[in-house]
Amino acid sequence: MSISSTSTSSTAANAEQNLPKIQPGHNVLVRQPNGDVRSIKVDRDSIITVGRLGSFYANELIGQPYGFSYEMVNKQLKILPVRTLEEDTDATNELINDGEFVQPLTLDEIQTLKQSGVHASEIIKRQIEQHANYSLKTEYSKDKYKKRKEAKYSKSFITIEPTMHNVCDYWFNKDQNRIRDIRPDTLSQMLAMANIQPGGRYLAVDDASGLVAAAILERMGGSGTLLTVCDTDSPPAYPVVANMNLPTEMVQSVLKSLNWATSEQDYVSVPVDEIRSDRQKTRLRKRKVAHELLENTREELFGGEFEALMVASQYEPSGIIDRLVPYLAGSASIVVHSPQSQPLVDLQNKLRNAPGFLGPSLTEGWLRKYQVLPGRTHPTMNSSGSGGYILHVIKVYDDPTANSVIIPRSKKPKTDTEQTLDSSEATPPFLRPPSP
Repeated sequence: MSISSTSTSSTAANAEQNLPKIQPGHNVLVRQPNGDVRSIKVDRDSIITVGRLGSFYANELIGQPYGFSYEMVNKQLKILPVRTLEEDTDATNELINDGEFVQPLTLDEIQTLKQSGVHASEIIKRQIEQHANYSLKTEYSKDKYKKRKEAKYSKSFITIEPTMHNVCDYWFNKDQNRIRDIRPDTLSQMLAMANIQPGGRYLAVDDASGLVAAAILERMGGSGTLLTVCDTDSPPAYPVVANMNLPTEMVQSVLKSLNWATSEQDYVSVPVDEIRSDRQKTRLRKRKVAHELLENTREELFGGEFEALMVASQYEPSGIIDRLVPYLAGSASIVVHSPQSQPLVDLQNKLRNAPGFLGPSLTEGWLRKYQVLPGRTHPTMNSSGSGGYILHVIKVYDDPTANSVIIPRSKKPKTDTEQTLDSSEATPPFLRPPSP
């Protein structure tokens, strides 16, 4: 028995070591008792504030695995145990009559308890003790009642690892207009259609706060090239990329950007030698480095042979495709997302008649979330209406000099039986010999 318990504990310890841990400088998602999710930055020797819950020392989180539940006590964190629930099948809710007198503890009394520093669990315990119908509730109803009270009074939260799915879901619930209504399931379809993989070369037009760029960077894993085209003079600020905790060297070695002006073939940059306003040598040196980086990025764009193009932009998609399609390789995938269907319908009709594109298809994803709890698995009451529309098409090389050639089929030689049948069918009926 001692051997099995020792092996079980060692296995659990090894599993905990393999879990991703919170490091200094990480952006961490935290879920509050009421279900709201916030993003916090964990800097060493700093104090983190989580909304109305309060504040705590950031060093308490450093080195801890994601997914733990914590409670704030005097700016320190206490790990909470995992909650379990056993169903009492004898209890029912049929005798419960909700009213204003089933809970004798008034709002003023609760406020007085909070101001006096009484713990949230003690407040909830007093409410349960004075609740007239609490003993008549089922275990599920009791658990739901406790969760509602914890959402009001508890100072606890759960850390969530900022994976691509979690970050996309966080931004979709926070401000879906900033990510152009791209839902996690929609983003996964876009990545699959574009066939994003490590070592590839990809183009992206991202007006979704860097959501598309962050997803591509995560899939590429630090190898390959991602060139984004934007409408800002300086390198674009992608807040979603910052949420992903991607290594700086991985982003800098893969991600490159141009604006629409510098992506023109006839664009002429200002020579560094003609700049006289910068008197300091350091500033002049930085200008020269930026100029060389710009020219190298332009040469890489004009070199072409990119394997895919992903677009999530506020601008008209047809113009973007016309501008960037010459830089795509043969059989490259083009994936365009839009919150509205009409721009993509017009683009689909245009690409159907173009000889350089194959199989334009327009799809809309459908998603339903489920609550998965013991004995209570069912769809959620409210769901998002749409995650936008996706157009996918493949670029092909059109050869105007190619001609279609019709090759006549050679007829198979007929057998003696077939020739006899043909000759009998060719003979008029009145000349045929009578059948025996």
